[in-house]
Amino acid sequence: MRSYLIDEVSAENMERIEQHLTEKGFKGPLDHIYYIPFPQEMLNDEQQQHYGECGPYMLVLETGRNWLKLELLVRGRGKLRCSCISYCTPEQRQQMIDFLDNFIRELDIPI
Repeated sequence: MRSYLIDEVSAENMERIEQHLTEKGFKGPLDHIYYIPFPQEMLNDEQQQHYGECGPYMLVLETGRNWLKLELLVRGRGKLRCSCISYCTPEQRQQMIDFLDNFIRELDIPI
């Protein structure tokens, strides 16, 4: 799995991050799993065509004791398996990494 990992985060800051993720409505069905909405304007052609059946699209963020891991696989919430589920393009990857970095920066958490 391709992913973006941020580690060595203090327990206090991890708690703040998880609380803010939950407040934003990103909480997934399992503990420490969050669904980060994928911007519709960044979808590739196939994902746009499949949006009604497979969307909305998201990336999965997993949190641990002192780390966050953003999986760089664009998943559809409507289906588990489809040809439209794919790894981020370089542009998509950069936008989503920037999103996570900015999310943490807005909480004034040093990483």
